[in-house]
Amino acid sequence: MASTTSADGTPGPAGDPALNAAQRARDLRAATADTGTGTGTGTGTGTGTDIVVIGGGFTGVGVALDAASRGLSVTLVERGDLASGTSSWSSKLAHGGLRYLARLDFPIAWESAVERGRLMRRIAPHLIRPVPMLYPLHTGVGRLEAAMTGAGFLAGDIMRMLARTPKRLLPHPRRISAAAVRRLAPATTSRGLRGGLLSWDGQLVDDARLVIDLARTAAAHGARIITYAEATGIERGRVHLTDRLTDETHTISARQIVNAAGVWSDTLSDEVELAPSKGSHILVRAARLGHPSAAVTAPVPGHFGRYVFAVPWHNGLVMIGLTDDRHHGPIPERAHPDGAEETFLLDTINAVLDDELTPEDIVGSYAGFRPLIRSTGPSNSTGASGSADLSRKHALLRDPRTGTLTIVGGKLTAYRRMAEDAVDDAVKTCGLPAEPCRTSGLGLVGKGTPASGLPEHLVSRYGTDAAEVAAYGDADPSLNEPVRKGIPLTGAEVRFAVEHELALTVEDVIDRRTRWGLVDADRADLYDAVARIAPELITQSRHEG
Repeated sequence: MASTTSADGTPGPAGDPALNAAQRARDLRAATADTGTGTGTGTGTGTGTDIVVIGGGFTGVGVALDAASRGLSVTLVERGDLASGTSSWSSKLAHGGLRYLARLDFPIAWESAVERGRLMRRIAPHLIRPVPMLYPLHTGVGRLEAAMTGAGFLAGDIMRMLARTPKRLLPHPRRISAAAVRRLAPATTSRGLRGGLLSWDGQLVDDARLVIDLARTAAAHGARIITYAEATGIERGRVHLTDRLTDETHTISARQIVNAAGVWSDTLSDEVELAPSKGSHILVRAARLGHPSAAVTAPVPGHFGRYVFAVPWHNGLVMIGLTDDRHHGPIPERAHPDGAEETFLLDTINAVLDDELTPEDIVGSYAGFRPLIRSTGPSNSTGASGSADLSRKHALLRDPRTGTLTIVGGKLTAYRRMAEDAVDDAVKTCGLPAEPCRTSGLGLVGKGTPASGLPEHLVSRYGTDAAEVAAYGDADPSLNEPVRKGIPLTGAEVRFAVEHELALTVEDVIDRRTRWGLVDADRADLYDAVARIAPELITQSRHEG
């Protein structure tokens, strides 16, 4: 497909990026009909696909986009919804690598700074915005610690400049007064407050939305995107899967299979040994913290370079996170922090607040699991191995039995580089006829200058696609109304999620396309309202049945 070009000269999506149930069915039929020999023993008459990607999180959709934009044929299969794993449970920050500078891990810090700049300038400027990061200097922060932190901010700013991210996006760090601290974050403690350090980082409008737009952009370049299709077995050149919506089984042939299943990668390859790390967040009302306009940073006592952040988000919420501890046992489909984790987050952030938060202030919570490569680490006070110091480097592991290429580890900010490395390896190993990588300057769907007069709340989430969302309300004014009193989610957004963003269940809409389901008290009413607007969506009871 031919690509289009954005106003800033960077290439954009090539074809129709709409994903929906009908397109999924077509993709599934095409992928299973196109079953040839590949490098295995397929029995169909087709030629197979160049690459089958298993996993619909950041890494998987990143691989699909990279490969498809190079001219390769790609099929992505995901056992649940897009971003239904860790990719939707992050801190929503595109970090520049400051934490890794503190550990003198310059390669990862540099990679983070470069990839953050690419995201903010060329790939998804409509989905990633500058956010001020405030480090209050109060009685709990000594002069030496403040000086070292300030030096780290300056080193991060040098990385930012070397990565050619302009200061209009991420201004220079600076020292600010106590009064300025209180203006940015009114709930910050005034006891012994002698000012603060102000730096800047990238904040995702929504991590799940970035994954979805990556998938839609990959589809625009010809990738097949098939959700609710679980890989149940891998042979050399063949993936066996079950359609979780119909229970039918299928086989797809491929010249290269890429295992990007994240924290579940080790269930698909004997070569992968993971030490999952649990990252938990709690949600509180922004009003409870005086509607902060900056993220508040609280150092974790006894762990230089580790922090808990209170980050303003949309929907009137502030996210507080995160934990970083080894997880043992099965990985749940949906996880929440336990009591000890909630206590840790509250205790750490309360050290920088005037009016302490309590468990009653928590209106929602979530947790994700990082697929860290197993290694031996120190023990923490609970006897479990800590994971905060495990490497965030990504790794490529090839299974000698099946030829499957597994990509694990890494960080959200570096998903694009991870995908590039995986596709480079597949191209070299399998002799695939691919063009050079294009993703460092490839804009996602929604990038560009939106038409004038569109509602700001739509522009801030959909970019240029806001016009298409608004068109639903133009055709049917009732779709401009909130789906439920007190929640400004419109029927137009629900319809767009169903017809363009591959939302197949009510949970897909409220948990990943809009995130309004994160507040526990609103979830049941919202669920029913969305089901009325889009009756074709599968309900949880039907899906489980």
